Amino acid sequence: MNDIRQKKENVKMHLKNLRHDLKKMHLEVTEELTLPCPDDVKELMNKMDQLLKLIESK
Repeated sequence: MNDIRQKKENVKMHLKNLRHDLKKMHLEVTEELTLPCPDDVKELMNKMDQLLKLIESK
């Protein structure tokens, strides 16, 4: 049971970080009218891949 709880907390943490990064990127696009750096987009994609792997692991 502890393992499931830890996994849930890890998923929450990843989602919170992704949300923060996406909000920041969105503000840059909408308010500053600048496109995100390709490396930043790649980093977010990698974070989402990590989250998927965490969710899919048993």
